[in-house]
Amino acid sequence: MLSLAEMKKILLIVLLLFGCAVKQKKPLVIAHRGASGYLPEHTLQATAMAHGFNVDYIEPDIVLTKDDIPIVLHDIYLDKTTNVSDVFPKRKRRDGRYYAIDFTFAEINKLSVHERQGEDGNRYARRFPFQKSSFKIPSLVEYIELIQGMNKSRSKNIGIYIEFKNPKFHREQGKDIVGTMMTVLDQHGYIWGDLPIYIQCFDPSYLKEIRAKYGKRIKLVQLIADNSWAETEVDYDQMMTEKGIAEVATYADAIGPWIYQLLKPDNEKTDYDITELNDFAKKYKLAVHPYTFRVDELPPFVDSKEELLDLLFDDLRVDGLFTDFPDVVLDYLSTKEFED
Repeated sequence: MLSLAEMKKILLIVLLLFGCAVKQKKPLVIAHRGASGYLPEHTLQATAMAHGFNVDYIEPDIVLTKDDIPIVLHDIYLDKTTNVSDVFPKRKRRDGRYYAIDFTFAEINKLSVHERQGEDGNRYARRFPFQKSSFKIPSLVEYIELIQGMNKSRSKNIGIYIEFKNPKFHREQGKDIVGTMMTVLDQHGYIWGDLPIYIQCFDPSYLKEIRAKYGKRIKLVQLIADNSWAETEVDYDQMMTEKGIAEVATYADAIGPWIYQLLKPDNEKTDYDITELNDFAKKYKLAVHPYTFRVDELPPFVDSKEELLDLLFDDLRVDGLFTDFPDVVLDYLSTKEFED
């Protein structure tokens, strides 16, 4: 008996043979934390490199400092990507972690950024040398000014694809990360202007707040985590049902699923099944922007980066892709034909 993935492949071949396949719009290439496969994530250097690749969007993650400055940082913690334990050894909390929210922006500026730390040096062994050169955590304003400045100097219109991290944690700490972020975005023309922007979050309650206040002026993306590692109380298994996706469509424009939620590995992880999630999203007119394509962390059921990209763009026809290696995805897409 044919698997769902095999049947979909056969259907695609039939459509192509009979000339019935409809060309899709060119998918978006989203530089995940900048060109983070080549330079430390979220640094201005990684951002400039991603811009030079001519991506569609660059993704900054946002957390707040003690003095309410939004900074570009993936975690609410500082210990995995900076030398905070060397500079401020006594500032960790009882859980042993260093929280960005406990430091002023002036103090954050004293830190050096390095590649994400694993058990022994870099999490990804072949990336930028651990603790080499000089990198800093930028503020959101600095980040936006760099992108907008390069848009002007390079005659581009590259957008931002912003995620505000753990809003519930910030609210519990007395911080309004949503309001602070939206103020900065408004000051730089992203709310009432026509600059390209997406806002994403794992917590639907905060996306609903933004949609209620700002309507459809900004495209919103519901990120989908796995219940085993989610940092919210949301039931993502339920969210991925048809009923759950229908609900998402009432407040969001797209979903951002984990690649493994579209291509589910079997028990041996040597094969996969195409889940119904992509079809549910398309039924309710939600764009699909999965995360994260990395050439140094491919799923075990593919033999090459090209095979994974074929699955995502040819079989699933996703609308965009988060990637640490935007040049690789752009090169791949340059060989395809898309709707004008």
